[in-house]
Amino acid sequence: MTAPMVVRTASVDLDSIESLLDLVPADSPVSWLRRDEGLVGWGRAAVIRTSGSARFRDADKWWAEITGRAEVHDEVNEPGTGLVAFGTFGFADDPGDSVLVVPQVIVGRRGDRAWVTTVDVDAPDLVAAPLPRPPVGLSFADGALNGDAWMSAVAEAVARINAGDLEKVVLARDLIATCDEPVDVRWPLRKLADDYAMCWTFHVDGIFGATPEMLVRRERGLVTSRVLAGTIRRTGDEERDAALAGTLARSSKDLEEHEYAVRSVADALEPHCSSMNVPEVPFVLHLPNVMHLATDVAGVVHDAATVSSLQLAEALHPSAAVGGTPTASAVALIDEIEGMARDRYAGPVGWMDANGDGEWGIALRSAIVQGDTVRLFAGCGIVGSSDPESELAESQAKFVPVRDALSR
Repeated sequence: MTAPMVVRTASVDLDSIESLLDLVPADSPVSWLRRDEGLVGWGRAAVIRTSGSARFRDADKWWAEITGRAEVHDEVNEPGTGLVAFGTFGFADDPGDSVLVVPQVIVGRRGDRAWVTTVDVDAPDLVAAPLPRPPVGLSFADGALNGDAWMSAVAEAVARINAGDLEKVVLARDLIATCDEPVDVRWPLRKLADDYAMCWTFHVDGIFGATPEMLVRRERGLVTSRVLAGTIRRTGDEERDAALAGTLARSSKDLEEHEYAVRSVADALEPHCSSMNVPEVPFVLHLPNVMHLATDVAGVVHDAATVSSLQLAEALHPSAAVGGTPTASAVALIDEIEGMARDRYAGPVGWMDANGDGEWGIALRSAIVQGDTVRLFAGCGIVGSSDPESELAESQAKFVPVRDALSR
């Protein structure tokens, strides 16, 4: 049997560090940041790869074994201190390739507190790492389906919905970027964190992005989930965008799509909560490139001692925001007509501590980097009144965050 991990968390002064990403070297970087609060890390103390329909359960069991044997010295006792793992999980059961990794070094910041956690290594000097190089020779090409083929898939989905086969399905498409040399993921991460500070900028094991959607956060007995469904593209003109926000808030198509997503999240969380708050009316979330209908669902959990935040993420996945309604019919249609493997796009991504608390977002506005190739993803919720050309334009808007982050 291997020796237990020795984990040490201590307070540090990071007042001179503008961005936590400035500290991150190129050695297996991980990140989970919003408004420059959150966690970054590097190195690998332990990792497990899981697959198939048991991918969440296998990872959760491994984590319970790791945390049960670890020797932890935590002087800070904040969410995200002590032993922490970062995870990214496959969207579909087949093949379901997923990863849970424990970095050797984690640096966190929350409000006016900052800390460093080490696992079986000495605490490093927290100084700025060498700057990453921008992508060289960047070019883009269609992924599995070009625009016309993807619009045909959308039209087929609309026909199935109007025939009564299902109520909603989310269809995604991909875009392939190639470069002349391997891409340093820290470059787009820094750009995304700057441009989309209201989102959660993440990277775990090759998948990165800036997601606006929190699948589930569990902290000290409270659970929250931010549901996004219903989208309109911004123009950059404040008066025009204000009018568009009003249009979105009144759109029967978008309100229908949003209702399905909220209902699926509330139904999945209800068995774990003693009380819940589900707002009746969504608000409009303004992001630099788009606006979304958004609802924050909240509850008080009663089974935190036996159910981890990762298990809650499994219960919620896939929500109607990334799969559809009914779930089984929507996932089957995605497999039939989407024409590509999603890999870990639209799956849960985030972190979890030794108590089972954590934050799991949905890997949206995201891409997978592998050497000199980056595969970008974007998806749209399809209901009976969806128009293929409008959905194609929405998908192009959703490519913008990662595309711009690679290009500058």
